[in-house]
Amino acid sequence: MLAFAVTDGMLHFELTATYEIFTAPQLDYEVRICGDSPVRVGRFTVEPDLPLNGLAHADTVVVPAIDDVDRPLDPDLVEAVKAAHGRGARIMSLCTGAFVLAEAGLLDGLRATTHWGHTDELARRYPRVEVDPDVLYVDNGQVLTSAGKAAAIDLSLHVIRGDHGAATANTAARRLVVPPHRDGGQAQFVPAPVPSGEGHPLTELFEWVSARFDQMISVEDMARQAGMSSRHLTRLFKAVTGTTPLQWLHTQRIRRAQELLEMTDDSVDQIAEASGMGTATTLRRHFHRTVGVPPDTYRRTFRPTGGR
Repeated sequence: MLAFAVTDGMLHFELTATYEIFTAPQLDYEVRICGDSPVRVGRFTVEPDLPLNGLAHADTVVVPAIDDVDRPLDPDLVEAVKAAHGRGARIMSLCTGAFVLAEAGLLDGLRATTHWGHTDELARRYPRVEVDPDVLYVDNGQVLTSAGKAAAIDLSLHVIRGDHGAATANTAARRLVVPPHRDGGQAQFVPAPVPSGEGHPLTELFEWVSARFDQMISVEDMARQAGMSSRHLTRLFKAVTGTTPLQWLHTQRIRRAQELLEMTDDSVDQIAEASGMGTATTLRRHFHRTVGVPPDTYRRTFRPTGGR
């Protein structure tokens, strides 16, 4: 049984999105919602199937996000989740649901994540937890945590991939119209990773670089285009994107290669040239390291087979 542990004050997006995923017809999860009474989830009311002690029968317990990490946590929820873990259940938290796991002591000595806006508070309140603010999810085996909002979908698909295989996870992803796997971490989702609007010195630079992926571009080239020193550009890039100019450029080249693999019949050699990776060998090496699969495998997985 896969059980959602719910209480008042949880966020509806993470709960309803993952409930939709795990109740998909091609999966064989017996999904239940456990709570001691009807609970308020955003503007909605959820009627549990079982009381919280129903978690005793769960193989997997899902703890959705809580809407206010400063409000005292429901002690009955914390104890029920802790007890389920003690009986061997797999526990997965969505977004700020990590605070429930941390309060139960399930994250002590483990790497974990939550929404980037709350990672500092999680680390401050629970110093025995190794908080990683940059990843989309962390799988510690029996205990799993995800970052904010859409990362709950990433973690859910990861769990399905482990339980049922990649093909089933890909099918679930296609039904949701989302990628089966997203590379990168949540640092890219910190406010204004790609600034827009008047006056920002990087807005035009991003556009300039994006039109020249097939060319050799150095930090000096970008600094000259932006009208600033290389050192100042690097500091600004770090503040805005969470990474360096060259790391950002490398990621954008990989993303361009992904787009071309999905949308064209170009050869890997042609895509390597168009994305600025030089040779097919270089593209394959960096693509596999970043995305996790070779370009040819990625194309077979993500290239549309029908109309749009």
